Amino acid sequence: MEEYTNTELIVREDILTKAKELAELLTTSSEVQFYQQAEKQISGNSEIQTLISSIKKKQKEIVAFEKFQNQKMVEKIEKEIDDLQDELDGIPIVSEFKQTQTDINYLLQLVMSVIRDTISDKINVEAGKAESPKSCD
Repeated sequence: MEEYTNTELIVREDILTKAKELAELLTTSSEVQFYQQAEKQISGNSEIQTLISSIKKKQKEIVAFEKFQNQKMVEKIEKEIDDLQDELDGIPIVSEFKQTQTDINYLLQLVMSVIRDTISDKINVEAGKAESPKSCD
């Protein structure tokens, strides 16, 4: 008797192949292309990296002050983080990058909705079973 892994039993190879093809196609979208370019620009920008590092440092400070139950310092540092985040968000490439993340997420949700809706036409996905033929009682 042949043995199969859980993945082989659950997902046929042709489905996985099509999923990989779809993923590859999605990576050619303008949103993903822009995302990759923006990511490179952001990682190479020292001003942006300094702001990100400062925010991370402040987040660690908040954890420390929360541990000592110093709410006054937590609030002060939260305000500093908000100011740093506003400064970071004010940089055009950062705001464009965030918008592109939202656009890509929307695109993925749209693809999943199309798949779900297409499958739902064939089976009752919510109930997890095939539609039974209507009986004539």
